[in-house]
Formats: sequence, structure tokens, C-alpha cells
Amino acid sequence: MAEPRIETLPPAPLHAMEIWSRPQEVAARFEAALGTALPPMGHSVAVDGVTLIRFEPTVWLVEGDAAPVAAILGDDGALTAIGGGIVRVRIAGSGWRTLLMESGVFDAESPAFAVGCSAATIIDHVAVRLWVESDQSCVAYVPASYAAAMVHFWQQALLAV
Repeated sequence: MAEPRIETLPPAPLHAMEIWSRPQEVAARFEAALGTALPPMGHSVAVDGVTLIRFEPTVWLVEGDAAPVAAILGDDGALTAIGGGIVRVRIAGSGWRTLLMESGVFDAESPAFAVGCSAATIIDHVAVRLWVESDQSCVAYVPASYAAAMVHFWQQALLAV
């Protein structure tokens, strides 16, 4: 079996969370309610079955039950369901970092891109969000319209190694 393995994951509840007013107050509410701070840019936090992944200055990806997050957010932002438009692809095993470098512009091989880190990047002309799930795996969040082509691209890149 070729390494790394490429696996399209089943659909999951995914939401984009945006904070547009009173960010310090919202952050304080999150910390009080969840017992942990909102993750900084390029990082994630998992708590109570929800993973918050920060890809942009005021936008987080929320994976899991977003109801508690919506209650904390209140009127200071928005929570938008995006699960139907995103396909999650796990790339796991030795060489996952090298595979993500194929036609990519982000240094996925950097040691600083560690467990819990995230990045928004372009791979083979497709906007992709990456989240380091473990030392041996990364989840790529790919637009559904490009998911089959992206998986095929990665599979072909494995054959060329």
C-alpha cells in the first residue's frame, strides 16, 4: 500500500464562525463557557466534542455540534453551515507532508506546522484548508466541487514517487 494513505472522510457538521463585533468580549465568553481560549491564528482547540480551527483573523471552522458555540457567539458574529460545500480528506502515514508540497505554496514540511496547527493555502490551483490532526495525519478541507479532482491529483502524485 502506498504511503501516505488518502481517505475521504464522511460528512461532518461544519460551520464557519465569524466574529465581527466586540471580539475581546466574545473571547472572554468563550473562555468562561468552555474553559479554554479561542485558538490563535493558525491553531485549533478541541473541547466538548467541538473543534475550533482558526484559518483567518476573524474566521474559525467549527467541526462538531455548533449549538453551544452559537449561544456563546450571540449577536457579535455569525455561524454559517458549510458542511455541504466542504469535503474532508485525511492524508495519513509517512510522507503526508511531502504529498501536500506537490503543487502547493505552503511549507507543509516545516516543523512549526505541528499537531493542532492550521493553514489556508492553494494546492494545484484549489483553495484548501489544512489541519494537522496528529504527527501522522493531516485533514484537508476541500471545496466539494474540487474534491474528486483533488483526491485524484494526490493519488497521481503518489504514483510518481
